[in-house]
Amino acid sequence: MAVLTSRFSDGLAVGSDLVVAAETAVRQALAGLSGPPDLLCFFICGDDPDDVARAGLRAMRMAPGAQVIGCSATGVIGDGQGVELTPAVSAWAASLGAGRATAFVLETLRMEDRFVIIGLPDRGPDDQAAILFADPYTFPTDAFVEHSSDVLGDLPLVGGLANGMRGQGSVRLFADGEMYTEGAIGVMLSGPVNVGTVVSQGCRPIGPTMVVTRSEDNLLLELAGQPALARLEDIVSDLDEDDRELVASGLQIGVAMDEYAESHERGDFLIRGILGIDPEREAVAVGDVLDVGQSVRFQVRDAAAADEDLYALLDAHVEQRGRIDGALLFSCNGRGSAMFGSSDHDALAVQDTLGPIGMAGFFAAGEVGPVAGHNHVHGFSAALLVFSTAPPAPATSRSQRTTHST
Repeated sequence: MAVLTSRFSDGLAVGSDLVVAAETAVRQALAGLSGPPDLLCFFICGDDPDDVARAGLRAMRMAPGAQVIGCSATGVIGDGQGVELTPAVSAWAASLGAGRATAFVLETLRMEDRFVIIGLPDRGPDDQAAILFADPYTFPTDAFVEHSSDVLGDLPLVGGLANGMRGQGSVRLFADGEMYTEGAIGVMLSGPVNVGTVVSQGCRPIGPTMVVTRSEDNLLLELAGQPALARLEDIVSDLDEDDRELVASGLQIGVAMDEYAESHERGDFLIRGILGIDPEREAVAVGDVLDVGQSVRFQVRDAAAADEDLYALLDAHVEQRGRIDGALLFSCNGRGSAMFGSSDHDALAVQDTLGPIGMAGFFAAGEVGPVAGHNHVHGFSAALLVFSTAPPAPATSRSQRTTHST
């Protein structure tokens, strides 16, 4: 059933008839609004891409006059719960008052030796944030997001990589009354819309923060003047058995986003994966290019760390923002039951901390959100776009920087 609010509401329906599920979920979401919808987002998990397409086209016709976007996924979130790998539809509706929502469609064109993205609206003076859903198989999401500041400046970009139950070729995107099988879609939010972002990367640091003193492309050669692999081995040798198992199953590294900070705490690091080691060069391969002078700290990820991180960031956001009215949640498909043993974990965390608000989203193949004011694509994260009543407070404290509010 829908969560009743004056401005935001959600709906969820589970069932093999996706058209009926779409109708049910959208009706629930619309029924919870006190006024006409300005924006409708929906998310569809289904076995057959043709069924997903029919359901999406039906959903788009149910909110005439609103901006409507949606996508396929391998799991959906709504009604305070998550549903993975099961035919279901979730929907989220918003009345933005004097705010505006403008849908857009992005295409990739090949221009000689480079790709060009077309369709992104020009940045307006009162733009607050943009929502993005992308097909990871056909759209260069990482490159687009990393360079989004060239066009969008410091505008937060929040969303996720869509997917389908059959993988490549089964992604379906919906915007402006049309269905797309490639590219990316989104919505620009403008005017007096009070939004903030929360990006929980779900990691816990191990060892000290160290400065990169030698690197080569994505190879980390030296940390604080010593071979990177030797530094890592020293850190691991001091860990208990449980943490050593976490290192073996998925070591990460955090890259400090503000080199001038007096200290680096939760939310100050951009998490990237460790790809492997080069024993001959005593190097560590990282899933990013690191420069000499950057500060890094090794990290591990498990359910307990991810749980603690999400709750802490959500609590900080409530302290800063006060009353929260609605949210969109994009949770990695590696979280849910795979990490926590329950599909509901992230949805319940949001409900526990932000209250019974209108909230929906999907399990993504990658999440988009800002860390320290810069947009990135993440893995194993939970990214939220949060709508509040009160205007944003000045960003003067560490907790305010962590939640990346606008």
